[in-house]
Amino acid sequence: MKPSKKVWIIVGIGIFAIVLGSLYTLYFREVGEREQLSDSLEAAEALLPGLAAIREELEDQLAQATSLLNKSQAEFPESVESIEYEDDLFEIADDCNVAITMLTASMPTNNKVGTVTYSVSSFTVVVRGDIDDILEFIYAIRTGDDFQLPWSAEVTRVNTDLSIATINLNIYGYRR
Repeated sequence: MKPSKKVWIIVGIGIFAIVLGSLYTLYFREVGEREQLSDSLEAAEALLPGLAAIREELEDQLAQATSLLNKSQAEFPESVESIEYEDDLFEIADDCNVAITMLTASMPTNNKVGTVTYSVSSFTVVVRGDIDDILEFIYAIRTGDDFQLPWSAEVTRVNTDLSIATINLNIYGYRR
């Protein structure tokens, strides 16, 4: 039995309907994805200005933090030097048989003369002991006896009251 023309037409229309239905389904699925992507793109574009502002703010904070870190790192070695000067002062006081009862130091500043850079720290030292020992302590500071570091001191003022002396001095430390 040979299929007739009507059967071929019905089969052709059926195949055409199936292909058309598949294309219709595929098309509307793609349209849905496109709308979803478009919505996502609009949401991302809406967030972009806010994110850019946040990024600029974070970059400013980073720059400030970096600047503060550099400043702190620059000051740190000077603080260490001040501690080392204080160690030397206590050692000199011990050698001279005086007791340091108070010690205050200013933050070191850098001075440059020609190509040489040195730091200057101001100290106020209050010592207690016999007057001869106090004078020996002052002399040891001025002459540089027992200094472990490359530094020198200038005694700027001395006040004495019986067995207590307040000594103001500047310590000049050489920068290596």
